[in-house]
Amino acid sequence: MGVGAVLQVIVVMLLWAVCFPLIAVGIEFSPHLTFAALRALLAGLALLFIAIWLRKPLPSGYQNWTMLAIVGLGATSLGFLGMFHAAEFVSPGIATVIANTQPLLAAGLAGILLKERLTARGKAGLALGFAGILVITSPHLFDGKSENYLVGVGYIALAALGVTVSNVVIKRIAGSVDALMAMGLQLLIGSIPLAVIALIMEEPTEIDFSLEFVATLLVLSLFGSALVYWLWFSVLEKVPLNSANAFSFLIPIFGLTMGVLFYGESIGLNEIVGIALAILGVALVTYRGAEPLAGS
Repeated sequence: MGVGAVLQVIVVMLLWAVCFPLIAVGIEFSPHLTFAALRALLAGLALLFIAIWLRKPLPSGYQNWTMLAIVGLGATSLGFLGMFHAAEFVSPGIATVIANTQPLLAAGLAGILLKERLTARGKAGLALGFAGILVITSPHLFDGKSENYLVGVGYIALAALGVTVSNVVIKRIAGSVDALMAMGLQLLIGSIPLAVIALIMEEPTEIDFSLEFVATLLVLSLFGSALVYWLWFSVLEKVPLNSANAFSFLIPIFGLTMGVLFYGESIGLNEIVGIALAILGVALVTYRGAEPLAGS
């Protein structure tokens, strides 16, 4: 990976890390799925507005539209559903561990569908990165365990599966459709099931449109969704999925850093060891850890 691509994907992971505290703020003012649907809708409209303004072409062909629908249902519908709901039932530690199985699952799918393979260095890097997440979260894995613990695990697993499939599909269509159009459309497609379920299960009129909520929603939609997905799609146009996906292990590290800088939290030995393992794992995957299969 070139320096530019590395910096780009680091920005993506940093913005994704910022999403979690913003979600925690927003759900105090709005029902969960209503908030998730609004986030996806605003992000999709923002990207489509820019794409139309720049006269970007619509995706062509049944296959590309099918792929975008899969991405929307996976990354946006299932991803947002799990992300917004799991915090009610499981500890942040468990949620982090399950969510970070996504690069491991994606590596298997990428080998089958994208003809990417991990070298021995890459496999060791993914293992080290995941081990780092386990070490970081080990003191808090079962904090706040609730009666509906398995429900929360199910939500996170569903989100991880949706994101895994969508990442493989994004990589598959990267370069054949415009990034702004593709990500705008998938966000709008993904917002539809969220909105329907929200209308059935929640009371959208209960939203408190305070200045804090509106600001949170706009930042989360425009920067934590629209900008993030456009950057992520742009990265996958240039580098193997496994190389980019390994940087997901940095998200908990960014979360820890924000805790220290803004909330006065401290970092202990577990966190230091886990951070070192995760960074080493990312470095191993990034440096000749993933490559196309011969003949592809």
